[in-house]
Amino acid sequence: MRRASLEAAVLVALGVFFLLAPLAIESRFWLGFLTTTLFFALLGQSWNILGGYGGQVSFGHAVFFGTGAYVSAVLQVRFGLDAWSSAAIAVAAGALVGAFIGALTFRYGLRGSYFALVTLAFAEVARVLVNAWDFTGSGFGMLVPMKPGAANLQFVDRTWFYYAILALVAVAYAITWRVERSRFGAYLLAIRENEDAARALGINAFRIKLAAITLSGAMAAVAGVFYIQYYLFVDSHLGYGPAMSVNALLAPLIGGPGTVLGPLIGAVALGALAELTSLLLGKAPGVNLLAFGVLLLVILRCLPNGLMGLLRGRS
Repeated sequence: MRRASLEAAVLVALGVFFLLAPLAIESRFWLGFLTTTLFFALLGQSWNILGGYGGQVSFGHAVFFGTGAYVSAVLQVRFGLDAWSSAAIAVAAGALVGAFIGALTFRYGLRGSYFALVTLAFAEVARVLVNAWDFTGSGFGMLVPMKPGAANLQFVDRTWFYYAILALVAVAYAITWRVERSRFGAYLLAIRENEDAARALGINAFRIKLAAITLSGAMAAVAGVFYIQYYLFVDSHLGYGPAMSVNALLAPLIGGPGTVLGPLIGAVALGALAELTSLLLGKAPGVNLLAFGVLLLVILRCLPNGLMGLLRGRS
């Protein structure tokens, strides 16, 4: 009870902070920093559903993110479809890609490092394909025309983007909270701990994992849709490159995999570390990644359950 109360207090404190932050922040830099932090919290939560709760570690989550970004961009640029319809189709496409990869891998019993490498391979194949196809902008990427307005999901005032990503994060975390407390979530945890034992108890592991990767793919595609509307540009390296896959797993691993708040805590920690590193060591290429790697090693060595494990330990 005390642990639940402490986690609820942290959730309320973070919610109030993020809700009221734009009212106290005049700098566009810090508003952009918070927007980016929430974006990675959303992307991390998509990984957390599959990797944190289900134990199916993905090294290629960019395949879902990139699908969301590219499908939305292609529909708007090549077919002239409105942004809202493009977003809905892009999220459905992310879910379908997740279902396809899940059906292909889980049907043949791939798990652990084999599953991780297969997801990485899918992301790399997708990157090569969109990089070589003129229809998707090839190596130049896709640039969505700037047409400010709610109908086009584009805003001159970046505060609207901030509240948009905050709302998306709130919905994603509400879904995760519901999953954690549902029978589906209990099955996921059972599969994560011992899949063979879960099967012996009558749990349909294939169906549960397929549902998890489908939900995870849809959530990552939502992050991709936000990205393309926020930056109005995506290319193969941004959409399907390994950097996005790494960012997807870093936040939950550092914050606490298999917890509702873990990805948000991890995203805040990573954002703060990135700014601190830039302040102390400058913006030399690779410095942030080096700092992230060191932090990840420290967390895995000293706090295997992430920063949320430290919070729960104190409670």
